[in-house]
This record gives sequence, structure tokens and C-alpha cells, in this order.
Amino acid sequence: MVYVTGDMHGDPTRLSDPALRRLKKGDTLLVCGDFGFVWDGSPAEEKRLKKLARRKYTIAFLDGRHENFDLLNAYPTEVWNGAPVHKINDRLVHLMRGEVYTIEGATYFTFGGGESDDKEFRIPGESWWAAEAPTPEEMAHARDNLAARDNRVDYILTHTPSPTSRARLDTRRVADGVSIFLGTLEEQVTCRRWYFGCLHRDKPISAQRRALFRDVVPVE
Repeated sequence: MVYVTGDMHGDPTRLSDPALRRLKKGDTLLVCGDFGFVWDGSPAEEKRLKKLARRKYTIAFLDGRHENFDLLNAYPTEVWNGAPVHKINDRLVHLMRGEVYTIEGATYFTFGGGESDDKEFRIPGESWWAAEAPTPEEMAHARDNLAARDNRVDYILTHTPSPTSRARLDTRRVADGVSIFLGTLEEQVTCRRWYFGCLHRDKPISAQRRALFRDVVPVE
């Protein structure tokens, strides 16, 4: 089975969440950005990643706004379920922007990244990376991949919500450029479900849209 959850921010307690005990050999856990367990390359982090490599299920995560992109991009690129990923280890992969993966017969469009609203309080190359914001080339690649599938996929996973979804949950924040881009896709692409993180909320906002943070739910 395939499950999906929200931002983890490198919190070890999330990996011992009782909800994860239901996952079995061959299952996949999708994380909607801000995974955070590839952050400083420390011995403690390496030990934690080795433990993840021994799990029965696979963790596949989007990047969010708070990732160490220098470390992520240094991992080797391999093809996983039909599209490129950064392979962290045998049970952990980073899903790339604008790709479409086929998992258990269903198609998943992924688009990570965002724009931090607190970057003035962060340190470039230490707690903030400009690569958090998708490039025009990544956006064009996303459009091309979707167009090649007649703008139809089973599931969409993003870190940032579309403006419509954001407005339902957080009226205080103005939609950033990534959110606006996703809004244009929302007008064109048909999907069964759209999951996103970022807002630290666990709330369905329609039959097709759901914000995730700590909940671990089956995709369908």
C-alpha cells in the first residue's frame, strides 16, 4: 500500500510514530516536503539514515522549503518507478520536481520546493538555500511531463499548496510564486487526490484536496 504524510523537519519522534507500524514490506510512505533528515551530514544523522535503510518499507520524500539542497543534490541520481530520484539509500529516495512516478499502478506527479517567509532570519548555506525555489526550467519540465499525459494523473503531491487551497486554511499569508504556478496547474490538470504539506495542518479541504502534517493516511 501507499501512504502519505506531511512535514517531518528531521524530528526523530516522527519515525517512531505508532501510525507507521501498519506499514509492511513493500509499502511506500510519501512525505510532502520538509523531510529534514538529510540536513547536516553528522555522524548522528548518518546513523539515523542507516536505520531507515533497514526498514521494510520505502520512504520517498519531496523537498520542501527547509532542506539542505547541497547535500540532497550530491546524492546519485537513479530511476525509481519510472522517473529520476536522488537515492539516499535502499529504503530512502528524494522525489524530484515535475516528475511522474508509477507506484502500484497509479501515477504520482510531484513538485517540491517553496519560498521561505523567514529567510531573513536564516543563514545562507547553513539554514537556508536558494535552491528551495523551483526554477523556470523545472516548471517547464513539469508542464511538459503533464502534457505528455494529457494533463491527467492519479495523484498530485506538492509541498506548497495552490492559492485556492492556501486560502481555505491560512488567509494571513500571500501566495508566493510557487503557489501561483501550482494554481495554474490546478486549472489544467485532472487528478483523484492532491496532497500538500507546508502549513502544518491536518485537514481535508475538499473531496480531492488535503493538507497533511502529522497524519499518516492511505493515499486513497
